[in-house]
Amino acid sequence: MPGGRLTQQERQQIALGLADSLAYAEIARRLDRPTSTITREVMRNGGPTAYRADLAHRATERRAHRRKHTPPREQGAPAQGHGRDDEAVREYEEAFTTLLMQQGLPKMTARVLTCLFITDAGSLTASELVQHLQVSPASISKAITFLEDQGLIRRERDEGRRERYIVDNDVWYQSMIASARSNAQLAETARQGVSILGPDPPAAARLENIARFVDFVGESITRAAEQAREILYTKAEATSGGTATPSSDRG
Repeated sequence: MPGGRLTQQERQQIALGLADSLAYAEIARRLDRPTSTITREVMRNGGPTAYRADLAHRATERRAHRRKHTPPREQGAPAQGHGRDDEAVREYEEAFTTLLMQQGLPKMTARVLTCLFITDAGSLTASELVQHLQVSPASISKAITFLEDQGLIRRERDEGRRERYIVDNDVWYQSMIASARSNAQLAETARQGVSILGPDPPAAARLENIARFVDFVGESITRAAEQAREILYTKAEATSGGTATPSSDRG
């Protein structure tokens, strides 16, 4: 299987495959590349509807140029805290961002959320995000607003009165509960359609099925979120003096 960076010819084949609505796996098979390579390449460069081979190739060359001209580390000095390797962290960050984009997040939003996930503090300020991602404050603000609306982050002020954006255990609980509320609203709206269309037409039956399905899913999400918070966090904090480490207790 070929290794190394994608060539310009391979990128042109990717663009042609996307234009023909081929799946990533099929494009990868034709190029004898891993599917993950094609997925990461496309999502890193605009997604399936905006991918252009020439722009993607130039962007890759720019990234390689920046890495080549990064000042070398002193021999034996770790690139990151805890002995982490700069290049490995960058590759992981890109891979995680790509995954979040595949799940529907806009690119900048995915980049911001990934930064928050992988920082040890679990929080960053707007200026820290701007510096790390090398983007405008307006781009960060838009991404933060979206993430906050989805319940994926929260904000608080630190001792210097700066706003910090935080991901923690409670954020995930609140996000799941927000998802359950969204399902409940969808079920309610679907049932309103049943009352308007009448109980017998196929469209009304379809709406009732939607309502029943999302009701079930929403209730399941709520139960699972409550149970997870109790088992994984509440009990862990009680037994470890406030350190939230997952408990092995499943009962």
